[in-house]
Amino acid sequence: MSKRHLSEEDIKARYITPAVTDAGWDLEKIRFEYAFTAGRIIVRGKMTARGKQKRADYVLFYKSNIPLAVIEAKDNNHSIGAGLQQAIDYANHLDVPYVYASNGDAFVEQNLITGEVKEVGLEDFPSPEELYKKFKRDKSITSTEEKVMMEPYYYVPGYKEPRYYQRVAINRTVDAIARGQERVLLVSATGTGKTFMSFQIIHRLWKSGQKKRILFLADRNVLIDQTMTGDFKPFDGSMTKVQNRNLDSSYEIYLALYHQLVGDDGEEAYRQFQPNFFDLIVIDECHRGSAREDSAWRKVLDYFSSATHVGCTATPIETNEASSVTYFGEPIYEYSLKQGIEDGFLAPYKVMRIGLDKDLEGYRPEAGKLDRYGYEIEDREYNVKDYDRTLVIDDRTITVAKKITEFLKNTGRYSKTIVFCIDIEHAERMRQALINENKDLYTEDNRYIMRITGDNDEGKAQLENFIDEESTYPVIAVTSKLMTTGVDAKMCKLIVLDSNINSMTEFKQMIGRGTRLLEEYGKTYFTIMDFRNASRLFADPEFDGTPEVVTDITGDDPVEEPESGDQATDDGFNGGEIIIDPPIDFPPNDEDEDDKPKKYYVSGVSVSVISERVQYMDRNGKLITESLIDYTKKNIREHYAKLDDFLRTWTAAERKKAIIEELEENGVFLDAVREEIGQNEIDDFDLICHLAYDKKPLTKKERIENVRKRHYLYQYSEVAQQVIDTLLDKYADDGIKEIEDRRVLQLQEFAQIGSPIKIVQEFGGVQGYEEAIRELTNELYYA
Repeated sequence: MSKRHLSEEDIKARYITPAVTDAGWDLEKIRFEYAFTAGRIIVRGKMTARGKQKRADYVLFYKSNIPLAVIEAKDNNHSIGAGLQQAIDYANHLDVPYVYASNGDAFVEQNLITGEVKEVGLEDFPSPEELYKKFKRDKSITSTEEKVMMEPYYYVPGYKEPRYYQRVAINRTVDAIARGQERVLLVSATGTGKTFMSFQIIHRLWKSGQKKRILFLADRNVLIDQTMTGDFKPFDGSMTKVQNRNLDSSYEIYLALYHQLVGDDGEEAYRQFQPNFFDLIVIDECHRGSAREDSAWRKVLDYFSSATHVGCTATPIETNEASSVTYFGEPIYEYSLKQGIEDGFLAPYKVMRIGLDKDLEGYRPEAGKLDRYGYEIEDREYNVKDYDRTLVIDDRTITVAKKITEFLKNTGRYSKTIVFCIDIEHAERMRQALINENKDLYTEDNRYIMRITGDNDEGKAQLENFIDEESTYPVIAVTSKLMTTGVDAKMCKLIVLDSNINSMTEFKQMIGRGTRLLEEYGKTYFTIMDFRNASRLFADPEFDGTPEVVTDITGDDPVEEPESGDQATDDGFNGGEIIIDPPIDFPPNDEDEDDKPKKYYVSGVSVSVISERVQYMDRNGKLITESLIDYTKKNIREHYAKLDDFLRTWTAAERKKAIIEELEENGVFLDAVREEIGQNEIDDFDLICHLAYDKKPLTKKERIENVRKRHYLYQYSEVAQQVIDTLLDKYADDGIKEIEDRRVLQLQEFAQIGSPIKIVQEFGGVQGYEEAIRELTNELYYA
C-alpha cells in the first residue's frame, strides 16, 4: 500500500517510531501521545464539560526531568514540515529545546536555542547521547551546572509527578541557581502547587550538594504545619520547625515563621545563627513583608544575605513602598490563573454582579437624623465606599445575607462559602444576619456559620475543619482579611465580595481561595458573588500579568493621587500588602476627642436589589454577559455557518455523538439549554437546528413514528426487528448517543432477546450490525 493511503497512526507505527527507537531511544524515554494539560473545564449554567487536552505525538526525555525533543507527526499527504509549528507551540509550553516534524519520509528539525532548521533522514535521527551533547553545547552547560541539573526529582511509587508547568518552574529555578543567580522570583497562581515546587527545588539542590542548609520561611503557623506533614514529609529526620525561638543547629532543613525569628521585643532570635549559616532561603508568599525595605521581616533576609533567596508568590507586589521585582529580579517563570484555567488545572469561575439601590444611587440622611445610638449623622452623600466603614445601613447587611442564602438554597446549602467583609465588626454583623436566614441549619450545628477573624479564637480553631474536604462544618466562613491568603480551601464553591477592594494583590488573593479543583468531590468551578463591583478588576490588564515596577517620584515629576489604593488604610493594608500578622481589624465605635463615632448605624432605611447579572468566562478567558441560548447559537454557527454545512457533516458522520462531543468541548451544552427552554422531548439534532437555524423541531416520538411508517423494519428478520424496536425505545429515552454505542446491547432490555454476541450475529456479524445502526440513524433523520 502506498504511503499516501496510510493514516497518521500507520505512518507513526511504520516509519516514525522505528526511526526513533532505532536511534537508541528506548520506550522508557519516549512519551507517546503525551497529554500535558487536563483540558479546560467549560461552565454553562450548572453544567460542566472538559475541553480538549494538549497532546504531543512524542516527547523524548533524556532523564525524567530533562525533556529534549517534541515530535509531531502527519500523514503522507502533508509535507515533511507540516507539523513543525504545532510542535513548536507544544515545545514552548514544555520548555523543550528541539522540535521535529515528519510525514514518514524524513524529519525536519528546528533548534529552538539557535533557531537553525534542517532536514534529517529517517535513518539519521539523533541518539539520546547525541542530542544531549548538542543540548549541553548549545546551552554552554558547565560540569558544575550539569551535576545539579542531572539530580532527579524526588519520586517513590505512588508519589505525584510534577505537572508540565511545575517541571518547567523547578528546572528553571534549579538551573538559575546552579549558574550562580542569587535572587530568584517564581510566580505561580494560587492552587498550582507552589509548596510542592518548593520541595522539589530544595530536594534537588540539597541532594546534589549545591545547598546544604536551607530555611523555608512562611507567615502563618498553619502553613508550616501543613507543609511539614504534606509536601515536605520526605525530609523527615533532616527537617525541624523553629519553635519558641530555640534554634537547633544540628538539622539541615528549617521551617520558621518570620515573626518567630524577628521577635516582638527586639530579641532577634535569628542572630543565634552566623550570617552564613544558610545556603538557601525559600520565602513563601514573598509579596508579604519581605518585599518592603523597611519591614521587620526583611531584617531576616538582610542578615542572611549571603544565602540564595527564592521568592514564591501568586501575586508579586509593585507599589511605592514594596517591590518584589526590585528585590528578587524578573520572574524566572510565571504560570498565571488564566493559563491554569485554560489548561484545566484550576477551577473556572462565573461572576454574579449584584447591584443594590443604595450602592448605585447613594444615600443622604435627612437633616438632623440620628443613628440608633443617638449620634447625629453627618449630612452628606454616602456611597458604597462608606458603607460598613463609616456608615452602616442595617437593611443592607440583611439584603446581602438574603441573596447569599437564596443562592445556596438553589445550588447546595452545604457548599463551602467565604464571605469577605470590610472589617471584623462588619463580619460579626454579617454572621448574625446569615444565622437569621439559616436558622434551621444553624440549630442543627452552630458551626454551620462561623466568623473566622484574627481576633476570634473560636473561629480560628475551626479553620482547619473549614479547609478539610472531608469535614462538613463550618460551611459559611465570614471573615475580613484573615482568609485572604494561605488558606487552602479546596472545596470553596462560593466567594462573596462585600468589601471595598482596590488592591490587585488583595483581589487576586481573595479570588484564589476558590481556584482549587476537587473533581472527586464535585468541585469543578466556583462562583463569585460581587456586591461592591470589585470584579471590575478582572478587566484590568494587571490582573493576569506582572505589574511594572513603581519608581520613586522625584521633585520634578508630577504627583498624582494613586488610583490603585496604595495609600495606607486602617484595615492593615498598605499598597495591597498585609503588614499585620496575624491580620486584625480595628474595633468600631471607639469615640475620639470630638465624641464622633467611627461608624453611624442606620435603621429603617430599606435596601433592595435592582440589578443582577451572571458573567461567564469565554474561550479567551474574558468575562462575558450573554444568555445561554444566545451563546449556544453563536457557538454552533461558528462551527457550521449554514444549515447545509451542519446537515452535510451530520449525514456523513459515522458516529453522530462525535459531533455533539466536539461541540461540548467548545462550550455548547445542549442539556443545559434543553432544561432552560423546557424542550425535553427533542433530541440534539433538532435542538441544534431549532436554536441555530430557526427550524421547527420534531419530537423524538415523531421521528420514531416516521421511521415505522416507512416500513423500514420489514427488511430484517423478526429477531432483528425486535432489536431495532428496542433501540428506538432507547432513542426515545436517551437520544442518538445511546443507540450508537454497541454497549447498549448489554442492557437489561436486550437480555430477553439474546446475548450481545447472538444479537450481532442476527445482523451477519459486527460489520452488518454497524451498518444497520448507520441505516437506522439515517432513517431517523431522513429528509
